[in-house]
Amino acid sequence: MRPLKLSRLLVLLLVFAMVAAACGGSDDADSDEPIVVGGSLALTGFLAPTAAIHKITGDLFIEDINAGGGLLGRTVEWDVRDDESVPDQAAAIYERLITEENVDLILGPYGTGTITAAMAVAEREGFVFPHHTASLTYAYTYACHFPTWPVGLQTNISNPNIVYDALDASGNPPTSIGFVMNEFPGTQLIAYGPPNSDEGGAISEARKRGWDVVLEVNFPTATSDWAPIAAQVAEADPDFLYVGALGVDGPNLLTALDAIGYAPRGHFYQWPAPGPLLGAPNSDGAFSVSVLESHAPFTDDPEIAEIVSNFAAAAEAEGLPYTKFDVQGAVSWAAWEVLAAGVEGAGSLDHEEICDWLVDNPVETIIGTVDFDPAQQNYYGDLSVVKQIQGGEWVVVHPADKALPGATPEL
Repeated sequence: MRPLKLSRLLVLLLVFAMVAAACGGSDDADSDEPIVVGGSLALTGFLAPTAAIHKITGDLFIEDINAGGGLLGRTVEWDVRDDESVPDQAAAIYERLITEENVDLILGPYGTGTITAAMAVAEREGFVFPHHTASLTYAYTYACHFPTWPVGLQTNISNPNIVYDALDASGNPPTSIGFVMNEFPGTQLIAYGPPNSDEGGAISEARKRGWDVVLEVNFPTATSDWAPIAAQVAEADPDFLYVGALGVDGPNLLTALDAIGYAPRGHFYQWPAPGPLLGAPNSDGAFSVSVLESHAPFTDDPEIAEIVSNFAAAAEAEGLPYTKFDVQGAVSWAAWEVLAAGVEGAGSLDHEEICDWLVDNPVETIIGTVDFDPAQQNYYGDLSVVKQIQGGEWVVVHPADKALPGATPEL
């Protein structure tokens, strides 16, 4: 596999670091030892199918950066361990990696629960903590956490409205809407806003647009019997169905709806497994949110096009059922970019210096410019785009400047 070029930012930062070392800078560049990045992923457990995307992405990034000279002139190794999709297990791994294995750096795991647990360890030990998929934005007050999940601090307001703007852009917005929401904390945040807050979320924002909320159902994460929920959806018969979905929630609900002869007229799924949803009954026209997909205009950038190609080849080799590079891979790659930029920018492995550099400097990433704002708990606005299944493929349809050429939202 041909190695990727370092991003333009990393090339410049590498030059700066070499100049700094020549002028008597940090001793970090004088060591022959590899820089070790510690972390965990859900290599087993219920999060494993999506975590596999993050493992492939991380491996590709490490290969890429080492092909370009590593960090501070040293090769990079990734010590990644299996947290089994269990937050307490993730916390124990990060504690051990930092205090016993003496890793140089860390990168967050996959999933809100494990990230939240690991972040507490990072804060206690004073480690910079880039992470990519945590959704409880309001809860993260650690000054040196750096998120790349591109949803902004008030994701409960911004994310639904990006979706609703796409529905308006279709020229045929709904007049009635139904909500079926997983009780997972992140999707509950989207639906209702932070606990003990009057901010609201997707449901109240729909009402502000004058849409009639005709259904509001919350279901446990471990739901296996979808028939009762399907019956409630069919009875309410909304113009548009908003599903706070994780993983295969969407395909499960669509299968149950199909079993009773009902197909939603319009439907949205918050964080679905993209491949299974493509194969579900009546999935054509389904919406979701993303930040990058494997088509133009994103792939007009040669660097992104090469990442897309290399990821597809690696995912196929690993037997992943869906091999297209999309939001999960993109935010994972961006987290690695943030970590690398902080190290090269600071010219050091000192965590306080890395943290200060990342707070003070924007980072150009695969998902766009990330400019961490301490006043917003290091969030930087919602960079989400809206995608839709059209012709059996996921394509970005909103906003227009990010959409596949010629694609528009369809209702």
